[in-house]
Amino acid sequence: MAASPPVTHLFDFEFTNDRMRPYVMAEFAAHGARNLVLTDTLIREIVKAPGFAKALRKDLQATGMRFVDAHAPFGTVEDLNLPIAALRPAMLIRQKLALEIIADFGVDSITCHVGNTPAEFAEFSLDCLHDSIIRSLDELLPVAERLGITIAIENIWFATSTPEKLLAVVRHFDSDHLGLCYDAGHANLMARDRGVETANPVDAWKRFGPVAYDPRILEKMLPAVTTCHLHDNNGLCDEHLLPGRGTIDWPRIIALLRTAPRLKCFQNEVIPVRTGASIADVCRTFEALFAA
Repeated sequence: MAASPPVTHLFDFEFTNDRMRPYVMAEFAAHGARNLVLTDTLIREIVKAPGFAKALRKDLQATGMRFVDAHAPFGTVEDLNLPIAALRPAMLIRQKLALEIIADFGVDSITCHVGNTPAEFAEFSLDCLHDSIIRSLDELLPVAERLGITIAIENIWFATSTPEKLLAVVRHFDSDHLGLCYDAGHANLMARDRGVETANPVDAWKRFGPVAYDPRILEKMLPAVTTCHLHDNNGLCDEHLLPGRGTIDWPRIIALLRTAPRLKCFQNEVIPVRTGASIADVCRTFEALFAA
């Protein structure tokens, strides 16, 4: 029987300094965790100060932790669908550098945002934004292939990142180094109409017609899922809560994910400091989630 993919843990390291960061890692280790996410925050710090990578390695060695997966820097001018020609070269340089950085840590899985539909992009059609994603991956995938990395593009709650849009990108390239990141919290936002006037998906789809609610996002994405983000919410906004504190049917989600043929890891994407979740509660919750 094949071993289950590892569980990895995110922490909002932007709230730490050189003394607190190893303390946080040691707390995860003390509660039985081994695997951490090389976050966008940490990648940005290495880009700004390359010597920071040495400090991170020292922290990992001292605490017995390791980075297993990563999240690329993201935002309006960092996402793959950036359509503004003058800004694209810098975006691609940053994303390629992120791939090199995670490879130096032995990480072979990175989640990338395809990008949203901010007001700055109002003049660009969805087809144009989709084409920008394709052009970005045309440049990034050869780097990922050289480094042995799988890029996973993530479902969010925008018209640019529906399962159909993401699967079209995966089919276009048909590469072992491109897959999908199933985000359980984001899928919960898109699962059904909650009958409210404002919510993340309601606000995001105002320029694009009715929200494309879909209760079968995971089933559609499953054959191409290489990683996943596990966190909970109330179905209205992206809260990144501990599983069990929102409305997600976790037994169903975990059972389906365990059948994903390409899955490399399960990522806990609860944001501890932001949500007030203790490291002890995080570790206990995820241990129980996978013990069932």
